[in-house]
Amino acid sequence: MAELHDLTALEQGELLHRCEISPGELAEHYLNRIDKLDDVGAFVTLAQERISSCARELSIKPVGASPLWGVPTAIKDLNHTLGVRTTFGSRAFEDYVPDVSDNVTLSIEAAGMISLGKTNTPEFGSPCYTEPDVAPPAVTPWDRTRTAGGSSGGAAAAVAAGLVPVAQGSDGGGSIRIPASCCGLVGLKPTRGRISPAPMYGDPVGLATSGPLARTVRDAAAFLDVLAGRRTGDPFWAPAPMGESFLDACDREPGRLRIARFVEPVIADVPVDPECVRAWEDASGLLESLGHEIVDVPVPLPPEAVPVFETCWAVLTALSVTPLPPERRELLRPLTLWLTEQGEAVSAPEFGLAIGAMRRFAAAALAALAPYDAVLTPTLASPPPKVGAIRNDADPAADFAAQKAFTPWTSAWNVTGMPAVSLPLHTTPEGLPVGVMLAARPAEEELLLSLAAQVEAAAPWADRRPPGW
Repeated sequence: MAELHDLTALEQGELLHRCEISPGELAEHYLNRIDKLDDVGAFVTLAQERISSCARELSIKPVGASPLWGVPTAIKDLNHTLGVRTTFGSRAFEDYVPDVSDNVTLSIEAAGMISLGKTNTPEFGSPCYTEPDVAPPAVTPWDRTRTAGGSSGGAAAAVAAGLVPVAQGSDGGGSIRIPASCCGLVGLKPTRGRISPAPMYGDPVGLATSGPLARTVRDAAAFLDVLAGRRTGDPFWAPAPMGESFLDACDREPGRLRIARFVEPVIADVPVDPECVRAWEDASGLLESLGHEIVDVPVPLPPEAVPVFETCWAVLTALSVTPLPPERRELLRPLTLWLTEQGEAVSAPEFGLAIGAMRRFAAAALAALAPYDAVLTPTLASPPPKVGAIRNDADPAADFAAQKAFTPWTSAWNVTGMPAVSLPLHTTPEGLPVGVMLAARPAEEELLLSLAAQVEAAAPWADRRPPGW
C-alpha cells in the first residue's frame, strides 16, 4: 500500500476531500519526515505555530475550494511571511521576522494550503547554487554530494526528497528550472505578470516571478492555479486562463504544434555535456513521435543582450542590499558584494537605458519565435555538479562566469517574459536527473501545460524515487 508521501499532491487533496485524513494529520506526516530525513538542506525554518494554527482552522473544506486545500507546502526564504523568520539566505537578515506577508504567502493561505516553513535559498536568491551562510547546502537527493541548484534549491530538495508534495519557488534567471533539472522535478516559470509580486515590488525590471515545483505536471498546474492572479497596483499582469483553470489544460490535447529548437548556448560560449544534448535530442524525437513538427532555429537573442542583462542583474542585487546599514554589509557574501559594487556603479540613466535595450532585445526574440507554438532547449549545460564546484568566494567574477556556463539558456525566457518549464525526461548512467526545457508564447501557460502533460503521459517519471525516499 502506498504511503501518503508516495501520492501526488492532487491525490492527497482527494483524500482530504473524502475526509480519509485531516490536514493536521497530513502535515504531521510530513513534519515527521522532515525531522528524520532532511539531510538535503531543504528547510531553514519550520513554522511550528503557524502550522498548528492553520491546521485547526481547516475543519471543513469550503465549496469550490482548491483541489490542494489542506495539502502541505513550503515557501521560499525570499518571501515575506508574517511572524515567521525570513533570512533571504543572508547572515545580514538571519534574525529578521516580517510584520507582513506577501501575495504568495497570502495566496497559499487563502487556498487552505499549509506551509510547513521556509525553504533554503542562497543570499538574495542570486546564485544558481544554494550554499548560504544561514543553512547547510541544498543538495539533490539523487546524489547528496551534488547541488540541488538554485536559487530555489531548498524547495526542489524538499519536493524531490518527499518532504512536501509541492513547493513554491521563484525565478529571475532560471531559479525554478535549474533546481528542477538538478532534482528531477517539474519546474514552471510562469509568464511575466501571472503571479503578483505585491506588496514589495522589488524587481522593477520584470525578470522574476514565483512559480511551482512539483513531481507531476498536474500538481504544478494545480499549484499555479493557487498562486496565479493579480492585485491592484501590479506593474505587469497576464490575462486569466481561457479555460476554468490551468489544471483543466492538462486534460486537453495540445493539437499538432510547430516547435522550434536550438541547442547553442545563449549567454556563454561553452561546451554542452553530451548527456544534456542527448536529453534534448531524445525529447525532440519524442515530440516528433507525438505528431509535432520540430524546426531548427537560430538563437533568438544576440550576444549583445548578455551585458545588458548583467547590468540589470547587478542593479537588482544592489537594490536588495540598499536597506542594510553599512555595518551589516560586512556580513554579505563576496559574490553579493561584487555584484552590489557593480550595480551601484550604474547611474540611473544607464539603468533606464539598459531596461529599454533589454525590452528591445526581448521584442525581437518574441517576433522571431512568434511562428512557433513552443521552443525546446536543454535546461542546463551539465548534470548537477558537486557542492562547491561553482562557488568561488576568492574570485566572484569567476563564480559568476561559472554560473553562466552552467545555465546558458534559462535566463533567455526571463528576458522575454515567456512561460517555461523544465521536465525531468532524462537520467544519466550514474542516475543523475537531467531536464529539458519547453517555453511558450507569453500568457500561453495553458498550451505549455497541455504539451507538458502529453509528454509526461508518453514518458512518465513520477514513480522514480531517489535514495532515502
